[in-house]
Amino acid sequence: MIATSLNRTQLAQRYSIDADTARLLERYGFDADQFDLLIDRFISGGDGGNMVSGTLEPMRATDVGRQPDSSSAEYRRLAALGNDAIAAGQVGVVLLAGGMATRFGGGVKALAEVLPGIRFLDTKVRDLARRATDLRSPIPMVLMTSFQSDELLSVAASQLSSEMVPISTISQNISMRVRTNGELHRDASGAPSMYAPGHGDLPDVLRASGFVSDFIASGGRHLFVTNVDNAAATLDPVVIGLHISSGNRLTCEVAPSHSGSGGAPYVLDGHAQIVEDFRIPADFDRSLTTTVNTNSLTVDAEALLEPSPLTWFNVQKEVIGTQVVQFERLVGELSAFVSTTMLLVEGDGPDGRFQPVKTPEELERRQPMIQAILGARGIL
Repeated sequence: MIATSLNRTQLAQRYSIDADTARLLERYGFDADQFDLLIDRFISGGDGGNMVSGTLEPMRATDVGRQPDSSSAEYRRLAALGNDAIAAGQVGVVLLAGGMATRFGGGVKALAEVLPGIRFLDTKVRDLARRATDLRSPIPMVLMTSFQSDELLSVAASQLSSEMVPISTISQNISMRVRTNGELHRDASGAPSMYAPGHGDLPDVLRASGFVSDFIASGGRHLFVTNVDNAAATLDPVVIGLHISSGNRLTCEVAPSHSGSGGAPYVLDGHAQIVEDFRIPADFDRSLTTTVNTNSLTVDAEALLEPSPLTWFNVQKEVIGTQVVQFERLVGELSAFVSTTMLLVEGDGPDGRFQPVKTPEELERRQPMIQAILGARGIL
């Protein structure tokens, strides 16, 4: 995590908060100076970069890459390329496990059951253990946690870590919600309402923790990043091979738009990138958008050595009947700063890679497909 700009005593005084809250903010890298700047920008009427500026165009079909047919020579070539990279210790995995799971009922979603007796985190570890054993090479995994999930996931990581799948944790940062007038949102007791400010923290905390430099020093070159609640997003040598072959520094997996909602690939001022749905102008013809961002990406580790100026977005939510504002960054915006390949993957079927689970109802609906996908890959 990134070091906080103030110590706990200074935080308690600046924001009139109790010692326990100040201690939590200090522990999880709260940046008071950045926070105050974001509040000032918000109350002055700035949209926080929420709306895109520039020339926005839909992706053309020819702009989106596809996986070759599994019976083709090209498929075998890419699989061999990916397997060679994994076997050489050049590939690591990052699981985004720091979300608040508010739509899922709270708690730590990574430790919730995706199938009877099998947790979301278990599916990821089993996948890597199978691959590492086949290739006789360890595959490191790092979990990005949050202040809410850090302690429990640190324990789980120590229990599941092995010689073939060494697991470590890093924590994203912490922030406080504000009301629409810019004042802190507090509960009935006066305590501020805290949250984890989005997976856009990832590049900064990977770099600040020393993980990226250590990974590169050990021979690592590529990181596969994915949400822990998308069990279908397993480590695929063909995807790794495609990324390496592309020559680009980032590969973003996108799926047919009927598979989910959220950000999507667009061409903005001539550059292919992921743009979140809330940033799209109202008069843009959304029927031209046929794919959706899966938040699974493969990135060259060296691309994370230098900071990327990811945008702090103003995100409005309702908390117990009160409109509040959260300042968040999103990891998909990395595509705005580095050369990027958009890779179309299937959502459903034996090759499906996008089965996101945000609510208990969505889990119930997707469970049969998740079971079929993981069963076909030998993970269950």
